[in-house]
Amino acid sequence: MTVSTASSSASARTYEVRTYGCQMNVHDSERLSGLLEDAGYLKASEGEQADVVVFNTCAVRENADNKLYGNLSHLAPIKEANPDLQIAVGGCLAQKDRATITEKAPYVDVVFGTHNIGSLPVLLERARVQEEAQVEILESLEVFPSTLPTRRESAYAAWVSVSVGCNNTCTFCIVPSLRGKEKDRRPGEILAEIEALVAEGVTEVTLLGQNVNAYGVEFGDRQAFSKLLRACGEIEGLERVRFTSPHPAEFTDDVIEAMAETPNVMPSLHMPLQSGSDRVLKAMRRSYRSTKFLGIIERVRAAIPHAAITTDIIVGFPGETEEDFQATLDVVRESRFASAFTFQYSKRPGTPAADLPDQISPEVVKDRYGRLVDLVNEIAFEENKKNVGRTLELMVAEGEGRKDAETHRLSGRAPDNRLVHFSSAGAEGVRPGDMVKVEITRAAPHYLIADNPVLEVRRTRSGDAWEARQGRTEPETRSVGLGMPAVGVPAPLPAAPACG
Repeated sequence: MTVSTASSSASARTYEVRTYGCQMNVHDSERLSGLLEDAGYLKASEGEQADVVVFNTCAVRENADNKLYGNLSHLAPIKEANPDLQIAVGGCLAQKDRATITEKAPYVDVVFGTHNIGSLPVLLERARVQEEAQVEILESLEVFPSTLPTRRESAYAAWVSVSVGCNNTCTFCIVPSLRGKEKDRRPGEILAEIEALVAEGVTEVTLLGQNVNAYGVEFGDRQAFSKLLRACGEIEGLERVRFTSPHPAEFTDDVIEAMAETPNVMPSLHMPLQSGSDRVLKAMRRSYRSTKFLGIIERVRAAIPHAAITTDIIVGFPGETEEDFQATLDVVRESRFASAFTFQYSKRPGTPAADLPDQISPEVVKDRYGRLVDLVNEIAFEENKKNVGRTLELMVAEGEGRKDAETHRLSGRAPDNRLVHFSSAGAEGVRPGDMVKVEITRAAPHYLIADNPVLEVRRTRSGDAWEARQGRTEPETRSVGLGMPAVGVPAPLPAAPACG
C-alpha cells in the first residue's frame, strides 16, 4: 500500500518520531517515518521543532505511561503557542490506553494502535481538517507492516519482520493482548524483501519476531525458521544474518544446525532466560525449565564454539525466594553469557502477574538486582578477555562509539555482535558498512578494544550506500508490495544448501 500525499499544505511540514521499547517498535518507527515521507513530510533537523511529533510507545517498560505523559506535557505549552503543531501517539501503550490518552492529554491530535500504523497520515490530515482528535484502534492486523514505505536509519543494516504477534501467555507480558496472535509472512515475501534490501546496499539483516523461532506455526511447518536461515545463505551479497528474539521452549536442533552450517548466519544468539528457578518459570508460564535452557546453551556451544550468547533476566518476580534467586545466579554462572539485559520486576497493569500474591519489596528486588548485575559483568569481562589476541573482522558502525572523537578510535561489530572500539590508524577513508580486520588488544565488560593499526580494510557496497546517502537532500523511502500473510500452505523454501 502506498499512501498518497495528504495535501499540498503538508508538503513542507516536518516530522519527528520518538521511539520507546523493543526492536519491533524501532522497526515500526521506520515504517512510520516512511509513511510520513511518502505523504510529503520532511524529517525535522536536529534541534528543530517539528510540525508533527509522533510518540511510538511501549507498554512493557516500567512507568511507560508516566514517561509518555511527562513528555507530552513538555509539548503542551508549545502546542498552545502554535496550534498547527500536531501530536500523535501510537504503539502498545496507545493500543492499551486508547480511551484515556485524549482525556489525560486533550491536546493530542491522533491516537492509533499497533494494528493500523498505515493510517497515520490520513488520521493527521483528518484531525487537521476537522479540528478534533482522531482515535483509531483496530483489534487485528489489516495490513502487514512490511507492505508499508520505510525510512531506514541505517544504509548497511536492516530489520526484516518474519512475523508479528505472539501465541505465548507469559504472565509478566502484555504483548500478546496488544499485538495479537502470531501472523507469519510467506517465506518468499521475506526473501524478496531481503533481496531488495541487498540490492540497495544492505549487507546485514536481522530477522525479527516477537517469538522468531516459532515462525511457521501458522502454516504448519515446524522447520520453517531453519529453512529460512539456510535460504538466507543463498542470497548473494548478504554477508551477515542475525535474528531476535527466540523462545527456549521452541528452540530446536535444526535451528542450531542451520546456524552452524550457514556461513552468513552470525555466531550470536539472544536466548531469554527470565529466571533460573523452575518454580518461578512455572509461575511465569515459561514452558521450559532450567535443564532444557542449559541443554540448548550446551548444544549451541558444541556446534558454534565462538558463539556469544546473551539473555534477558527478570529479578523479583512475585513469590521469588532467595533460593529461587540463587538458582538464577547458578544458571548465569553455567551459561557464561556475553551480556544480559537485566530487569527489576514491576507490576504491569493488565498482566496476570500484577495480581499474584507475594509481591517482593522494592528493597529486596534492588539488592538482588545489584548482585545479579555484578555477576553478569564479572562473567562478561572474563568472556571478553578470551578475545584478546584474536583477529576479528568488524562491520564499521555509525554512532556506536560515544567517545570515538576523543579517543581517536572508530567502532564496529564483530561477527558475534560484540562491540569493538578500534584505532583509526590504517583506517583512513573507512565508512560505516565497510569491513576491517583488527587484532583485539584489551577487553572491558561491555566492549573490546583494538589499539594497534587496522590490519585490513575492505570497502563494501554498504559503505558505498552510506556514502551516497550523505549527498542526498531527502532520505530515500521504499515501498515493497509484499501483501498480507496468505491463507494455506506457502510455496516451499529453496532446498537447503549442503553443509558448509
